[in-house]
Amino acid sequence: MTTQAPAVQKQAKAPPKRAEQALARFHEEGALQAYDAKNLVRLWPFVRPYKAQFIASLALLLAASSLALLRPLIMKAGLDGIGKDPHAITRAGLLLTLVIVGEQAIAFPQMYLMQKVGATAMATLRRTVFEFLHTRSLSFFDRTPVGRLVTRVTNDVDAIGEMFASGAFNAIGDLLRLVVIVAVMMSMDWQMSLIAFAALPVVMIGVNYTRKRIREAFSEVRLKTARMNAYLNEQVSGMSVVQAYAREEEGAREFDAINEAYRQANNRSIVWDATMDAAIELISSLCIASALWAAGIHAHSERVSFGTLFAFVAYIDMFFLPIRDLSARYTLVQSAMTGAERVFDLLDNKEEDAPVKPDQKPETVSPDAPAVELQDVTFGYKPNVLALKDVSLHVARGERVALVGATGAGKSTVLSLVLRLYEISSGSVKVFGRDVRAWDRDELRTNFAVVPQDVFLFPGTVATNIAAGDKEPDMARVRRALERIDALDLFERREDGLLAPVRERGSNFSAGERQLIAFARALYKDPDILVLDEATANVDSDTEARLQRAVEGALKGRTALVIAHRLSTIRAADRIIVFHKGKVVEHGTHAELLVANGVYARLHALQFAREHIAEIGSHSSKAPAVTESVQVEAAAGEE
Repeated sequence: MTTQAPAVQKQAKAPPKRAEQALARFHEEGALQAYDAKNLVRLWPFVRPYKAQFIASLALLLAASSLALLRPLIMKAGLDGIGKDPHAITRAGLLLTLVIVGEQAIAFPQMYLMQKVGATAMATLRRTVFEFLHTRSLSFFDRTPVGRLVTRVTNDVDAIGEMFASGAFNAIGDLLRLVVIVAVMMSMDWQMSLIAFAALPVVMIGVNYTRKRIREAFSEVRLKTARMNAYLNEQVSGMSVVQAYAREEEGAREFDAINEAYRQANNRSIVWDATMDAAIELISSLCIASALWAAGIHAHSERVSFGTLFAFVAYIDMFFLPIRDLSARYTLVQSAMTGAERVFDLLDNKEEDAPVKPDQKPETVSPDAPAVELQDVTFGYKPNVLALKDVSLHVARGERVALVGATGAGKSTVLSLVLRLYEISSGSVKVFGRDVRAWDRDELRTNFAVVPQDVFLFPGTVATNIAAGDKEPDMARVRRALERIDALDLFERREDGLLAPVRERGSNFSAGERQLIAFARALYKDPDILVLDEATANVDSDTEARLQRAVEGALKGRTALVIAHRLSTIRAADRIIVFHKGKVVEHGTHAELLVANGVYARLHALQFAREHIAEIGSHSSKAPAVTESVQVEAAAGEE
C-alpha cells in the first residue's frame, strides 16, 4: 500500500489538467474569423426599427464635435487680441462659455438616444437568440454545453450592448474631429503641422499591430467565459452527485484551473490595452514637444504668434484625445465584435428541429392507417453506432402497445423518432399514415402527450404546470385531469391548493407528486396518442398502484405507447414488442410471450425473482446469495 502512495498523489493532481485540456475540447468552440464590417452589417436589422433615433443621435454627435473644434480658435482670437482689443479676452470668454454650454446641452440627448437604441436593439437580439434556440434539434443540444448557450444569450449580447452604452459610436465624431483638426492646423501653419504630425505613421503601425492582439485576447476571454459558465452549470446541476461522491475538492481544483485560464486571458487583454494607451500618450507628448521646438525656431521671425502656438498645442491635444478615446472605445468594440461573432455563429446553425423536407411528397392523414408505423427504420445517435437496426412495427388506433427490453435496447429511441426529435438514417416513420417528415412540427406533436421518467416542472403553480402551454390554466380542466388519476384531493390538501407554488424543477414536491403532475399534464392536453416513458419508475408501489387504477380509465379508447422496466405495469397491454440490441426480437401478448419462453420470458423471470428477494431480504440473511444465483441463472438463460 505504501508504494502506491505517490501514484495516488499524482492522480490527485490530474483534475487541473483535465479541466484545462479535456474540458476545453467540450466547452470551447473553435476560433472564428473576425469580420468587423460583416458583423456590424448583421447588427443593422436589429437597429433598423429605431433608425430615426439612431440617426438623430449621430447628428447631435456631429454637432457637438463641431462646437468642440471652435474652442481653440476662440482662444487664439482672444490671445492674439491682447494689446490690440481691450474686449478680446472678455468676448472670447463669453463665446467659450456659450460653446461649452451648447456642447453639454447636446451631449445629454445624444447619449440618451444612443443608449436607448442600444438597449432596445439588444433586447430584440436577445429575444431572437432565445427563440432561435427553441427551433434547434435535440442533437444540437446533445453536444452543446448549456453554459455556452447561456453565455451567448447573456454575456455576449451584453458585450454588444456595451458598445452603445459606452459611447463607442462617438468614434464617428472623433474621426470628424481628426480630419477637421488637420485641415485647420495646415491652414494655420503647414510647416509646424508637418513637424507635429511626423510621428503619425508610427502611431498607425502601432495601433494596427495592437488592434490584432487585442482582438485575439478578447476572443480568448469570450471562450474562457463560456467554458466557466458551462462548468458552473454542470456542477450546480449535478450537485447531488458531487456531494454524494465527495467530489467537492476535485471540483474546486478543476474550477481553479478554469478560473486561472480565465484570469490569464483577461490579463493579456489588459496588457495590450494598457500598451496602446501608453504608446498614444507618449506619441502625443512628442508631437507637442515638436510643435514647441518648431515654434522656438521661428520665434525670432515672429511668424508664430502666441495665440497660434496655444491653438496648435490645444489642437494637438484635441487630436490625440480622440485617438486615446478610440483606443479605449476600440477595446469595447473588439469585445462587442467578438461577442457578435459568437452570437451570429450560433444563429448560423442549420440544425433546425423537424423542418418539413422540400422534396417530401405531400401526404394526407388516412383514417384507416395505423396510429404509428415504422418501416425498416435504421438510426444512430453517433456515426457508425446504430441504436435501431431495420426496425418495423405498427400501432393500431386505440391499441395499447408496450415496448420492452433491457436498458439501451432502443425503446425510448423509437419514441424520439415518432416525435421526430431526431432524423432517421433510413426507412420511414408515419403517424396516422403520414410520414413525420411531411408533418408540420407543431401539428405533429399536438397528437402526442408524453409522460417521461424524469419530470421537469417549471417555476409557477401546480395549475400552470398541469396546463403547460396555455397562457391561463383552465381550472375546470385541471381539476378533471387530476380527478381522472385520483389525485385531486392530494393536491387540494396542500396550502393554496392548485395554486400552490412550484419551485425550480419542482424541488418542493416529492418524486411521486411530480409524476402525478406529469400524468395530469398529459390528460389535460387530451391527446390522440399517450406516451408513457418509464412513467412509474420513480414512484413507490402504493403510488404506482394508484396510478395504474387511474390510468386504466384514462387509456380506454386511446392509442398508447408504454415503456416500462416494471413488467407488472404492462401485462394488460394489447400487444408487447420486445427489443434487444436495437432490433425487434418478439411481439405478442403477455401470455403468448411467456409461452414462447424467449427474451421476454427471461426478463419476466428475472424481475419476478428480484421482487421476491426484495420482499424476503429484510427477513433472510441469505438474500445476497440468492440474488447472485438468480442473476447467474438469468445470464445463462440469455446465452
